[in-house]
Amino acid sequence: MAASLGAQVTIIERAGLGGSAVLTDVVPSKTLIATADLMTRVAEAGELGVKFDVDGGDFVPVMRADLKHINDRLLNLARSQSKDIHDALASQNVRILAGSGRLLDNHTIEVLTAEGTETIEADTILLAVGAHPRELATARPDGERILNWTQLYNLDELPEELIVVGSGVTGAEFASAYNGLGSKVTLVSSRDRVLPGSDVDAAVVLEEVFERRGVRVLSRSRAESVERTDDGVVVTLSDGTKVTGSHCLLCLGSIPNTDGIGLEEAGVAVSESGHIKVDGVSRTSAPNIYAAGDCTGVLPLASVAAMQGRIAVAHFMGDVVTPLKLHQVASNIFTSPEIANVGVSEADIDSGKYQGDVVKLSMRSNARAKMRSARDGFVKIFARKGSGTVIGGVVVGPNASELIFPIAIAVKQKLHVDDVASTFTVYPSLTGSISEAARRLHVHM
Repeated sequence: MAASLGAQVTIIERAGLGGSAVLTDVVPSKTLIATADLMTRVAEAGELGVKFDVDGGDFVPVMRADLKHINDRLLNLARSQSKDIHDALASQNVRILAGSGRLLDNHTIEVLTAEGTETIEADTILLAVGAHPRELATARPDGERILNWTQLYNLDELPEELIVVGSGVTGAEFASAYNGLGSKVTLVSSRDRVLPGSDVDAAVVLEEVFERRGVRVLSRSRAESVERTDDGVVVTLSDGTKVTGSHCLLCLGSIPNTDGIGLEEAGVAVSESGHIKVDGVSRTSAPNIYAAGDCTGVLPLASVAAMQGRIAVAHFMGDVVTPLKLHQVASNIFTSPEIANVGVSEADIDSGKYQGDVVKLSMRSNARAKMRSARDGFVKIFARKGSGTVIGGVVVGPNASELIFPIAIAVKQKLHVDDVASTFTVYPSLTGSISEAARRLHVHM
């Protein structure tokens, strides 16, 4: 974007273009999840009348995940995506430096490359240094049996018994995915329920699905340590209980990559957690320096990182700019079923922070969902009390990541529930529940 607006751009990257979102996080994990989701749908296809026959005997066909093939495919896809980004930047005459950068001041960067050290002077600097997985001193990943989410893709065989520590978004997604692939999964949650901070009704649906599909959830259980055994791992909980498995995946949050990059020398302020402090247009406390992505701690979403970067570029290039508005951010949790949300939460309404009406429709009442045997989930829309403006929504079900978009448009454009209700939807379709929820909100006004 900066190059298209006329800037001379240099990118400094040590691991590969696209960063963790492309190489170790979003692209690989969602590719893995896509395979797991397909296997889950096939496993439940008997409800639709799909049968699998084996000629020449009474053998029962068994579906199996070839994890080496799955991981080879997703890593190749990540590398391909990274190359596409490289080629697109090169076509815009962006200079790409493979190396590590350190700020000397708010205009100067020292870059360590394979060829040596180079100093770059810049009018404006955009920091997008990301974050790395948090670890416990008593649970160090070894890349073989004890793993963080960047190391999973080195496995050639499916974990027989996977213990996932952490029930936030990352932990819930991998627990759902590996359950779908065929692992026996135990999810260790320090909280009362999975997905703390998410919509309560959505978390309840996911817990019910986990129970039905055999995922064991240990709630209010904090992991104190993880150790290897001869043929697996043992996780010791705070109450002394020991949980054994073949592998352990640690999903304990992330730490910003802000140490040792010269932030103090450049006058860039950070929070107690080490995140770079930014304002609504991605400016840091230092003149000429902006920041975007997980290193800012705003929201750990690739879409937010990209938007922060675009806002920063527009601001320092003098283009039209609109500050980041977090209440317009749509996000999705790629469990099975998916969980998507945008705007105000029901907790905000319940607490009195917003005055709103709520309508919730179960997927069980949707004709298209019935046809697909998709019984888990719902559509929930929030409208401002009095005005009828759409201020938020939650979708739980298949393709929730796609279904949240019309609600996000309604939130962004401040549409009235009648605007949504009077817009034609295909029949039958899952979006029909969005339209129906909006119609039912009309009667609350």
